[in-house]
Amino acid sequence: MSNSIAGMHIERTPDERFSDLADWPYEPQYVTVGEGLRMHYVDEGPADGPVVVLAHGEPSWGYLYHKMIPGLVAAGRRVLVPDLIGFGRSDKPVDRAAYTYEAHIAWTGDWLDQLGLTDITLFGQDWGGYIFNVHVGLTPDRFAAVVASNTGLTDPDFMATLTPEAFAQGFSAFLQWREMSEAPDLTAARAVAAALSVNGDVLTEEEAAAYDAPFPSERFFAGARQFPHLVTLETPEPLASALRRAWAGLEAFDKPFLTAFAEHEQISRPFEGIFQARVPGAKGQNHVTVPDAGHFLQEQQPDLLVKAILSLG
Repeated sequence: MSNSIAGMHIERTPDERFSDLADWPYEPQYVTVGEGLRMHYVDEGPADGPVVVLAHGEPSWGYLYHKMIPGLVAAGRRVLVPDLIGFGRSDKPVDRAAYTYEAHIAWTGDWLDQLGLTDITLFGQDWGGYIFNVHVGLTPDRFAAVVASNTGLTDPDFMATLTPEAFAQGFSAFLQWREMSEAPDLTAARAVAAALSVNGDVLTEEEAAAYDAPFPSERFFAGARQFPHLVTLETPEPLASALRRAWAGLEAFDKPFLTAFAEHEQISRPFEGIFQARVPGAKGQNHVTVPDAGHFLQEQQPDLLVKAILSLG
């Protein structure tokens, strides 16, 4: 369904695209964020249970956690899985320019505020971590613990020191993904499947269909196309100031901060050591190198990741 909100053209994936998805029996929940965008999330488990937020990146959606939600719910956790704007059952602006780092921080901040969540254990992967780690740094009292998994947080001062040549060398895997993200035949399922193939794993036909469900045509895929272009050497204001404040907050965050990076992860690998060195809460943690897994490790080692989350309390 096409619509226009505050002059912004959006698409809303028809509900029937999400009927009878494999391992996805969850009732949709919605809040309105920004200037009228509908943001979807899953809310499962006991309402009074310890809160776990599972944050996805791109070009996936909340379905990425279909193998982890049951184990966390069985352990008594209240599990919330938001779909970023542009993904899943959330609204999808058609114009790629609508997808900025600042906008995603604002939209997810609205979601956190409206749900009034506290004592959150965050599991953030890919852009789910890049975005929600900002909230950890800016509003640390809201969070009880963090698992950073195949993710990072942009440091504008560090990025400004890099030459294009140094960036190309140090972030070659990311730049390869940026190029791949513009391939006309890219779909969410193909991106996930390509990452799984590094370890010889595959998606079932039903799983592939579920990953592609939110994106019936190219008009729905603008967010997935744009995300890789949000990492730049020069960070504009006011985003740069917000990221500096977020890093300052993380450098004072002394609650548990666990890294769980996959054995075959390359795109975000530099941040594993950065988090361990800069975040006080990372000191003394039993950081996990997730074996036999790559970028979308939730598909490959869900039980291990559930165990890591539960280990933090």
